[in-house]
Amino acid sequence: MEMQERSSRVDYTQERDGDLGCCGYILMFLSGCLVVLLFPFSLYGSIKVVQEYEKAVIFRLGRVVSGGAKGPGLFCLYPCIDEFKKVDMRTLSFDVPPQEILSKDSVTVAVDAVIYCYVFDAVMSVCNVQDAFESTKLLAATTLRNVLGTKNMAEMLSDRDSITRHMKQLLDTSTKPWGVTVDRVEIKDVRLPHQLQRAMAAEAEASRQARAKVFIYMSFHINRTKQYMVNFLRKP
Repeated sequence: MEMQERSSRVDYTQERDGDLGCCGYILMFLSGCLVVLLFPFSLYGSIKVVQEYEKAVIFRLGRVVSGGAKGPGLFCLYPCIDEFKKVDMRTLSFDVPPQEILSKDSVTVAVDAVIYCYVFDAVMSVCNVQDAFESTKLLAATTLRNVLGTKNMAEMLSDRDSITRHMKQLLDTSTKPWGVTVDRVEIKDVRLPHQLQRAMAAEAEASRQARAKVFIYMSFHINRTKQYMVNFLRKP
């Protein structure tokens, strides 16, 4: 429901952004006259450039200009009444700090991850959230704790692919109103407590020793049986 309200709010803004009112059009006319009077010096403040990987969201008298974000390349502004904000459209990667998580089987583990995301709608990323990438980073940390809190330790260690797919789906749903798409989620490391590591190492060593003893026992009896059969066949 909240996402639908936000989406409708964005659509409403984009539909009404061309209606500046009488005063707005008067200011646009005066700004255009200022450009003509101060030509060519006015070009310095009127013509802007954004790079191939950027887009510019233009605000005219505080409202988003119709047509969406501009760029890449050259675009023009009305002096004194236009402002713009650059948005980087490249994929950004950031680390999720290690999170202390209590697993489903009551084991405390420290898990960190890396997130790859990019902006697909520059206007939404500027108008709907204060800092799209920082908000995505904080949401990723919360989602990591929530998802791994429903898993036991064995699933965390062996089923990372399904966990990352689930996290990506949740993040995509939540960041869509911000104009951000999560491209990839990767769990970097699952660190176990030192006591648990020692206990697991001791258990693995005991298991190896038990298997070795069984192997020695079976080898001894097999050799003994073979020797018995050889002696039996040699008897006249």
